[in-house]
Amino acid sequence: MNILTINSGSSSLKASLFKKDGTRRNFRYEHIGHGFPHDHAEAFQALMQDLGADRPDIIGHRFVHGGEITDAARLVDHTERERLESITHLAPLHMPGNLLGVDLGFQHFDVPQVACFDTAFHATLPEMAWRLPIPQDLGMRRYGFHGINYAHVARVLPEILGETARGNIIVAHLGNGASLCLMQDLKSVDTSMGYTPAGGIPMGTRSGDLDPGVMLELAARYDEIALYDLVYHRMGLLALSDGESNEMSDLLSSDTPAAAFAVAYYSRQVRAAIGAYAAKAGGIDALVFTGGIGEHAAEVRKQVCQPLGFLGLAMDDLANGRHATCLHADGSRPILMIPADEEVEIARLAGNFSAR
Repeated sequence: MNILTINSGSSSLKASLFKKDGTRRNFRYEHIGHGFPHDHAEAFQALMQDLGADRPDIIGHRFVHGGEITDAARLVDHTERERLESITHLAPLHMPGNLLGVDLGFQHFDVPQVACFDTAFHATLPEMAWRLPIPQDLGMRRYGFHGINYAHVARVLPEILGETARGNIIVAHLGNGASLCLMQDLKSVDTSMGYTPAGGIPMGTRSGDLDPGVMLELAARYDEIALYDLVYHRMGLLALSDGESNEMSDLLSSDTPAAAFAVAYYSRQVRAAIGAYAAKAGGIDALVFTGGIGEHAAEVRKQVCQPLGFLGLAMDDLANGRHATCLHADGSRPILMIPADEEVEIARLAGNFSAR
């Protein structure tokens, strides 16, 4: 079968066509459209044009939030489309673009469409990790995100680490959206994002975790629409750099004190999360970087790892500079860089539906 995967992120659209003959066509559209959030409609239209004569037999979509369900993927019919619409408020940066992909898919192709959920990988979280310190009758919990890529990392780790892959592994998915996951036996047992993708470590335009008192004060100053805009579009690296940029590549190439501060702050928070997970697990067997920043920002990886010698981690600067798979020095616990590939995991899930 020809399987088309569509991965609509907060700042880009990635897609891949896995063809019957075993070949793969990749497509990527960065920052298409005007303003922020980015106009995914233009990116989707560009994808339809670039596909040319190639036509899919089934389409798999990345969905950031699956809500309460623990299914890794679901066929999208009218009922499921309505359910997904009802939970857009849980991930307002992503879900509208995810749903737009489904709608355009139905417009252009008469084929089944499958929603694949980032939250599903974290269905294994123990209560100690998913429960929030608030009254349970509020019905809120930690969901966790980036699960499709964490599932991909978990699938390839044994090829690199052997049995060590089943130990205490910390995976840092660092991009415009960013989170960390603690894996044991290749399953998620803790993760930094919470009820929504706005929590955890700082990101491009999201703050990550904040003092609840700060949010109460902001809620008193802003109406609902303005507060949503602030929380999802004006915090994080953008705020830390005094408005210079939300893009790590821009900040790393800048010579301003504000940019340097934002990079150092971000790296410090990532390494604090790594230290916290090492403490929770009683030690660490390997550290993995993935995601756009995790894959391409050698300076961030260096700043994150430099003070982590007490965890048995030491980076090889030459390997780090060339973005090698194995970044660790001799005698260190493994430090790896594994490129994100949500598309191959989405294709696998969609292919499972086509085989039914």
